[in-house]
Amino acid sequence: MKISKFLASLFLQTSIIILLVVSPIQVAPANSKLFREYIGAEGKDVTFSEVPIDSKLDQFHFILSFAIDYTTSTSPPSPTNGNFSAFWDTQNLTPSRVSAIKSQKPNVKVALSLAGDTVNGEKVFFSPKSISSWVGNAILSITRLVNEYHLDGIDIDYEHFHADPNTFAECIGQLLIILKRQKVVSFASIAPYDDGTVQAHYLALWRKYGHVIDYVNFQFYAYDKGTTISQFIGHFETQRSNYKGCKLLVSFGTDESGGLKPENGFFQACARLKQQGKLDGIFIWSADDSKKDNFRFEKQSQSFLVS
Repeated sequence: MKISKFLASLFLQTSIIILLVVSPIQVAPANSKLFREYIGAEGKDVTFSEVPIDSKLDQFHFILSFAIDYTTSTSPPSPTNGNFSAFWDTQNLTPSRVSAIKSQKPNVKVALSLAGDTVNGEKVFFSPKSISSWVGNAILSITRLVNEYHLDGIDIDYEHFHADPNTFAECIGQLLIILKRQKVVSFASIAPYDDGTVQAHYLALWRKYGHVIDYVNFQFYAYDKGTTISQFIGHFETQRSNYKGCKLLVSFGTDESGGLKPENGFFQACARLKQQGKLDGIFIWSADDSKKDNFRFEKQSQSFLVS
């Protein structure tokens, strides 16, 4: 009887040890050393080589702003049903300079962003004639731009819509699936902000095609000026809940936009998120606006991420 109790006790202890060894250890989610920067939208002659790039970052993404499916030869420009052209500063942000910065800085990748807010002072609308025709045109024109400029990824930044959320979700979702399947791009992001119409379209896209979207570049600078640290954290948690399972990047603008600015506590808010393992990266709008201050906040953001 004593031997049986001893064996039983030994078996129990051994089982506990085995369980501890094979059971996964619960760890806090990892923060990311990813920095992203929109560039080229405002024609201020900014170049890739001017922007500071910390070699300790996991990745640095330049996002060319913007490729737009509007005409380039009519005034005002009009929609072309998915035939995208380069509307960024093509004089300074050339294919050869894309190749050069990627060669010089191994952690750099370059993406293009679709649409943006306006073109020549007019709102850019998502205006497909049909899902199939828009997707077909978009695949051909975006593939041409990606190949010409040696690009790696794509960002979706439509902000005005002449189509319902489901049509937007199908057009963008099918586009991303095909571009990734054909290895035209290796990553994709979306850039929504807290507006009812905008969120309706992007959440429809996320619910059905979130699995092909790598990052959510949420425009936290579209919130009111004077946003506090606690409000910023609240906004972050709200959007993290909206886009469940996403890699949600925090952001600020170096222009006159709103949100939480660095001088008002942006990096204190980031420190809180970092402590909780929730910091998936930082992006800035935009290099064009940052040039006047010698990219002060780009340097600070990257230093924070790698510290």
